[in-house]
Amino acid sequence: MALQCLLKEGEDSRGVAKMPSKPQIMSLWGLVSQMPPEKLQRLYVDFPHHLRHLLGDWLENQPWEFLVGSDAFCCNMASTLLSATVQHLQASARKPGEGSTILQHINTLESIYQRDPLKLVAIFRQILQGEKKAVMEQFRHLPMSFHWKQEELKFNTALQRLRHRVGESRLLREALQQKAEAGQVSLHSLIETPANGTGSSEALATLLQETVGELETAQALVLKRIQIWKRQQQLAGNGAPFDENLTQLQERCESLVDIYFQLQQEVGAAGGELEPKTRATLISRLDEVLQTLVTSSFLVEKQPPQVLKTQTKFQAGVRFLLGPRFLGTPAKFPLVRADMVTEKQARELSSTQGPGAGVESTGEITNNTVPFENMGSGNCCSALFKNLLLKKIKRCERKGTESVTEEKCAVLFSTTFMLGPNKLPIQLQALSLPLVVIVHGNQDNNAKATILWDNAFSEMDRVPFVVAERVPWEKMCETLNLKFMAEVGTNQGLLPEHFLFLAQKIFNDNSLSIEAFQHRSVSWSQFNKEILLGRGFTFWQWFDGVLDLTKRCLKSYWSDRLIIGFISKQYVTNLLLNEPDGTFLLRFSDSEIGGITIAHVIRGQDGSPQIENIQPFSAKDLSIRSLGDRIRDLAQLKNLYPKKPKDEAFRSHYKHEQIGKDGRGYVPATIKMTVERDQPLSTPEPQMPTMVPSYDLRMAPDSMNMQLSPDMVPQVYPPHSHSIPSFQALPREESVNVLPAFQEPRLPMPSNLNQMSLPFDQPHPHRGLLLCQPQEHAISSPEPLLCPDVTMEDSCLSQQVGGFPQGTWVGDDMFPPLLPPTEQDLTKLILEGQAESGRESLGAQPLPQPSPYGQSVISMSHLDLRPNPSW
Repeated sequence: MALQCLLKEGEDSRGVAKMPSKPQIMSLWGLVSQMPPEKLQRLYVDFPHHLRHLLGDWLENQPWEFLVGSDAFCCNMASTLLSATVQHLQASARKPGEGSTILQHINTLESIYQRDPLKLVAIFRQILQGEKKAVMEQFRHLPMSFHWKQEELKFNTALQRLRHRVGESRLLREALQQKAEAGQVSLHSLIETPANGTGSSEALATLLQETVGELETAQALVLKRIQIWKRQQQLAGNGAPFDENLTQLQERCESLVDIYFQLQQEVGAAGGELEPKTRATLISRLDEVLQTLVTSSFLVEKQPPQVLKTQTKFQAGVRFLLGPRFLGTPAKFPLVRADMVTEKQARELSSTQGPGAGVESTGEITNNTVPFENMGSGNCCSALFKNLLLKKIKRCERKGTESVTEEKCAVLFSTTFMLGPNKLPIQLQALSLPLVVIVHGNQDNNAKATILWDNAFSEMDRVPFVVAERVPWEKMCETLNLKFMAEVGTNQGLLPEHFLFLAQKIFNDNSLSIEAFQHRSVSWSQFNKEILLGRGFTFWQWFDGVLDLTKRCLKSYWSDRLIIGFISKQYVTNLLLNEPDGTFLLRFSDSEIGGITIAHVIRGQDGSPQIENIQPFSAKDLSIRSLGDRIRDLAQLKNLYPKKPKDEAFRSHYKHEQIGKDGRGYVPATIKMTVERDQPLSTPEPQMPTMVPSYDLRMAPDSMNMQLSPDMVPQVYPPHSHSIPSFQALPREESVNVLPAFQEPRLPMPSNLNQMSLPFDQPHPHRGLLLCQPQEHAISSPEPLLCPDVTMEDSCLSQQVGGFPQGTWVGDDMFPPLLPPTEQDLTKLILEGQAESGRESLGAQPLPQPSPYGQSVISMSHLDLRPNPSW
């Protein structure tokens, strides 16, 4: 209810996409029934196996393990459970197929244990413990649903025991009062006398002290459950499934408050029966329980964005679980305030005993006060901030080499209300999850890395916001897999072979087995501070680029297991070298951020097999023509590795092409992709500048820089033709498929460039090369593009890619591509070339390096196909 009613379907309270579906819930009995019967025969000596089979998973949903002792409460509970067991067995025995002899066994069972029901409790407790041990030995884990059920049973049993204890206290107190008046009432008929023979007043004091102790124990269970809820909420920021319903927690808090008031009444009514010191101690302990419950029940239900950009509106919400009990329906609800605090301020708040005074806000937040509201028929007390805006942030002094995107802060929510008839002021405070404040979009990527690391590896009850600097690689694999599945929105996670490639990449280690990395740890610096060897970006920047590309353009392909993706170029060669011509696979580019390439087998001039990698496609490329249609365009691609015909694999991803005229009478124009390779080098014209790099002008934004080692041979990607600016001459190889009635328009060109032919299929000469200086964590946010495949249905989720063996992995390729220039860079080169053309001969150009990528060309891409008003 409350804020939960405002959430969109498929999102959690922060708008984070949830996992597409929940795993099938499996009970303990569901796993036990899969095990060989001979492994469990020794467990069913005192209770027949066929009767255990009739009980099924009902047995594990009863509090057998929490009825330890032989007091009145345990005896009463055991009798109730015996009756429930007999009724359940009788109902199961009446089902078709069950013999009448089972009813006789049930009657015998009832007559045996009716005299001592605690013996049946002990037998069932022993059976469940044996079943848990057997499941752990075979499956190495217990079902999560079993753990949650046991936690619920433990609290419910403790609550029932508390109510029973309060009833005993009331009976004993009333007996003492009657004895004081008449002196004739026997306490033995009401409650057991202590074994040490102490007096009735001492018995009441002891009983009340034990009951308050059990209340403190039950309170600890609630506080732990609240901490678990907070931790799950934080993990949900990385995509973990999360049940954010607070109804059960609210009911637990309210039930303990009821016990508190009953015990407070009993202590007050005992009066002279208790010593003053004992009475004061009981009252103090009860007040501490109440204050802890009240302050702990103020929660951030809707977290603010964990990457928060200044001058951007955002929402947040808090909930007071005990608000309906203590606030009721006042004429004016208390106001809740939101302030920004630094990590240092958050630590000071957590270290103080009890709520502290107001803290100075480290950022200016507008619209930061709202009142509580009763929502959901008055049973939910919440405050929703709908129009928060962080205008500016005061940066604190950073530690060492810490960057701005590593600086964590939080939003502090606070309020004050008057408790009880004495109007005792109570201050409530709640910290949001840590967040990173950014002022520009290009900081988003590194800020997300900080939040991902903190969400995944922080501990409960930590000092804000301390997190481990180094974590096991296995935990990192779990985090990456969880993030990938949630961000992409797929049920198909990463495979062990993928983790091997990722480990080789982040550790710069070409070990050939997964076991070599199992016991290694990865540091925060390796994750998102150190630039990968031979690259211009960190591991997280590269992985996040893959996430973004897959989410926007490749979700359906990944879900259908058509993309191997995380695999090195060298291992691709090992896989494809012995395959027939036309065999291909899809892999994420290892040297570019957010690119996917097609690797396929061709025959060289000498007939030997060769592996050709087509220039990687970015999200922008795939928004122009989808991956499936590009694969259909290339006739040389025949079988998806290992042997699946490409039309069978990608047919559902092909876009339907219109035949004939459309409804307006136009004949459709179609964009096709071709790959050009091994083209002869053209002779440069005298007007050509001394150097024209064969760059893809849209391959990387200005803010991304690559770092080249001096001993590395640069590899150059021939560009997609649709990226060539309009002032360039059209390559002769392109074919234009347009309406016959229209003449191909001549593109306006500068007079001094009309005869210029830019050889964009040639690599950049070494002489005079303009290198971009590396920048730490250089990355840019991709522009939002809607790719043709985003809305496709996940139809073949269970389809697996066959023939992906664990073979020999070799090192990553160490030849990074040159950084594509901007249009301003190209213009500068052209002008410099014109200035030098009269002084320097172009005949002594160095021979270009051959490109390892085939040149992909899309015909008609040089035309502006948008509607022209002049038509």
